[in-house]
Amino acid sequence: MTTAIKPREWTYKDYLGLPEEGPLRYEVIDGELYMTPAPNIRHQEVLGTLYRLIGNFIASAGSSMGKIFPAPCDVVLSADPLQVVQPDLVFVSNARVSIVTERNIQGVPDLVVEILSEGTMIRDRKEKFRVYERFGVPEYWIVDQMDDSVSVYRLTQGKYPDPLILRKDEILEFPLLPGFSIRLSDVFPS
Repeated sequence: MTTAIKPREWTYKDYLGLPEEGPLRYEVIDGELYMTPAPNIRHQEVLGTLYRLIGNFIASAGSSMGKIFPAPCDVVLSADPLQVVQPDLVFVSNARVSIVTERNIQGVPDLVVEILSEGTMIRDRKEKFRVYERFGVPEYWIVDQMDDSVSVYRLTQGKYPDPLILRKDEILEFPLLPGFSIRLSDVFPS
């Protein structure tokens, strides 16, 4: 279950003062702090598989395509109001690699992946959807580990049109990585 706390508008300095240890993940959306417990094992299996498949593809291309980061990794989309998210997976192309700093990602990545959990489903589909669309994230995948599906949103004229919904037996491609494709049955454990 996700808990929202809004005693005041959070700053990045406030955010950095939160404890790093422990089972909670923190995000700030429109200045409001959200705390989420650690995800379940299936979520982590799906995350690990996606990270490995995309990472291996990038490595086989000699890292010339970009960088992939699993959670926890802060993505600071805006300082005012503060927008700090920790997507499950983030891809930054070499064209935008300057936004990757030692501490976090300062700007809009090329791909954001959120893997749904019961406690994050509404936020991932509503609040974070609006934030990613507003800040111009080119591609947003919502991975439903309970339904074995992926909803692919590709930004068109500043908006996410209806998603391409792929099921377990279908192929997922990512245009920013030419030649990359994965069968979703390889992503979702039986």
